[in-house]
Amino acid sequence: MSNTHADRSQGELNLEIEDMGLESPEVIQTSLAAAMTLGLKGGIFYRNAKLTCLNLLLTYQGGCQGRCGYCGLEQKRSEKTKGTTFIRVAWPTYSFDLILERTKHYQNSLKRICLSMITHKSAMEDSLKLIARLHREVNLPISVLCAPTLIHKTEDLQKLKDAGADQLGVSIDAATPEIFQKYRGKGVRGPHQWEHYWEILRKGVDVFGSGKVSVHLIVGLGESEQEMVTAFQQVHELGAVVHLFSFYPEPGSAMAEETAPSLGQYRRMQLARYLIMNDISSAQTMGFNSSGQVCNFGIVVEAFVASGQPFRTSGCPGRDGETACNRPYGNERPGITLANYPFVPNLQDVEKIRGELYAGLMEGVG
Repeated sequence: MSNTHADRSQGELNLEIEDMGLESPEVIQTSLAAAMTLGLKGGIFYRNAKLTCLNLLLTYQGGCQGRCGYCGLEQKRSEKTKGTTFIRVAWPTYSFDLILERTKHYQNSLKRICLSMITHKSAMEDSLKLIARLHREVNLPISVLCAPTLIHKTEDLQKLKDAGADQLGVSIDAATPEIFQKYRGKGVRGPHQWEHYWEILRKGVDVFGSGKVSVHLIVGLGESEQEMVTAFQQVHELGAVVHLFSFYPEPGSAMAEETAPSLGQYRRMQLARYLIMNDISSAQTMGFNSSGQVCNFGIVVEAFVASGQPFRTSGCPGRDGETACNRPYGNERPGITLANYPFVPNLQDVEKIRGELYAGLMEGVG
């Protein structure tokens, strides 16, 4: 059971903000898991998982100016579904003062705060204000998931760091320029540009330092496994870290009718990411079949599979060096099959993972 039943008398009050024309920085969205952890929503986490990073999302009446085909914030969604979910789960809106008050109260159960920008003209200025206030009033490290389309100068990144962020996130999402263009750029008449995102990634590493910048990549947007592994290697060689997500068809989005990647595909990408990020193997030493699937990882992988570590949620660390942003059930509904494990997989989990790892290969393992 999580700590979500604490302060139940307050938690049962309707503290969620309805649509009253309020915007950030006065109000902020937070994930359902975070609202539960802060005692603002009731419930318990499956298998006693604990959320250890407070995820916050800027919100505006005009919404996000991006038009990403897979995103829950995409502008063209129907009024019934727009803004109700983002990366699968609900993101209720609260006053920022309330979130700050609750964060101070529950900060001993948290390891990090992550503030996510959206593509909106006010997002950069508001992020600086909120990061500075969080840094001043809460004793937790802060990540900022930036909106690269709003950032044009190295000085902008330096301002985010000076305000109090110690980690920068860049959501490139797509493994190839063609897929990026299709779902984030001209293909959806969106404002985002592949080259600019990678430029901000490189500048981010210069400002925040090696290992202090993360890149979000989404498995299942149409890329081959070899293309995704190549992207892992490119990110690693720049001094950044990959945080991996499994595509989820958001209701109301342009990709609502698409299917999520197979579990075998996602398991192979999790393992490949782990091996590359930890300098255990590389894209150059891995083997791929004619379908672009990983058929060997360049080394014997059983010890890594047995540890379960490659299959845990990848996210920014806390001060203890362990993953803080563990996003329980952000990729799938709680149940028997988990894409990202928000805890260390047990022996039964590992046995299940072994059976999933090579499922769906068009050709045998080499």
